[in-house]
Amino acid sequence: MNNENDPAVSWLERDELESDLAVAKHALVVGDDEVKGFCVTFESGIERDLGVNYRWFTERYPDFVYLDRVVIDSPYRSQRLGEALYGEVGRRIIAEGKTSLFTCEVNLRPRNDGSLRFHARLGFEQVGEQESKPGLVVAMLAKRLR
Repeated sequence: MNNENDPAVSWLERDELESDLAVAKHALVVGDDEVKGFCVTFESGIERDLGVNYRWFTERYPDFVYLDRVVIDSPYRSQRLGEALYGEVGRRIIAEGKTSLFTCEVNLRPRNDGSLRFHARLGFEQVGEQESKPGLVVAMLAKRLR
């Protein structure tokens, strides 16, 4: 499911996913009998190299939760499952009380207008942009939770 959505989310081999899950803050799944979608987050302060986008936030903010990837399988899109995942991550961030900053990135090139609209609707604001690999430019987004 993840790799079917490249370049909206970066390609991952199974061993990379397993390695990421070992240090993830949240690894949430939606779906009862089948996986309809998932998300993976990391908190600030992880020593392992989690990529240029995580590093960008690390260089600018002392405490945050970074949503590394969220994927909803195509038959289940437009059912508010992504919104449910973001809502649950936000509730957990608030409940823990360690940080109020929820971060992520969205492609500007190639442009992902649907994701940009989704994040704007949820209250995320662009706090920067960067070329995360040749030909891939991303908007760095953040939202302060109440």
